[in-house]
Amino acid sequence: MNPIERLSALFERFPGIGPRQAQRFVQFLLRSSPTVRRELMESVRELGSSVHQCPECMRFSAGGKGLCSICTDAHRDFSLLAVIASDVDLLALERSSTYRGRYFVLGGLISLASEKTSGLRVTELLASLSKRSEAGLAEIILAFPANPEGDATAIRIREELAGPAQVSGIKISTLGRGLSTGSELEYADPDTLKSALDNRK
Repeated sequence: MNPIERLSALFERFPGIGPRQAQRFVQFLLRSSPTVRRELMESVRELGSSVHQCPECMRFSAGGKGLCSICTDAHRDFSLLAVIASDVDLLALERSSTYRGRYFVLGGLISLASEKTSGLRVTELLASLSKRSEAGLAEIILAFPANPEGDATAIRIREELAGPAQVSGIKISTLGRGLSTGSELEYADPDTLKSALDNRK
């Protein structure tokens, strides 16, 4: 496999990228200046050295090791915890400027084909509940996309959380249907996200 084919194959591994789009990326890089290619290589290299996962919310964060800027923000509402599928969903909620609670990034959604939670951070979420409850956690918002995978994940996570949440007196809610069925959080506009948060149940 030559370098062009190898790079195309790597781009094809990206979510939502097919062979034609991967080839366009490679052609763009071939036409780009050496400076652009060097910047791309350095940025990819830095991902491994300067980006880490926050041990509390599990999102990826640039900077030093330890808690991210959201988890260290004393002005956040400790009584609310939004459980979300990915970092992209966190960014969408932050852009809406309507949610000021804390987050937990689950790391994906349940696949309808397997219905297994392997690869998801369910164990880490459950392990954090006691500490979060002591800090004043009162409500967990299951903020997953309004699609079959999101619904299946919400049902399963609600089941996993039910016992510990009941013991600690923590309410479990889901986003209201300000989001149309099939909607991804990352594409929702701020008003729609605000409606979904306001109408959670």
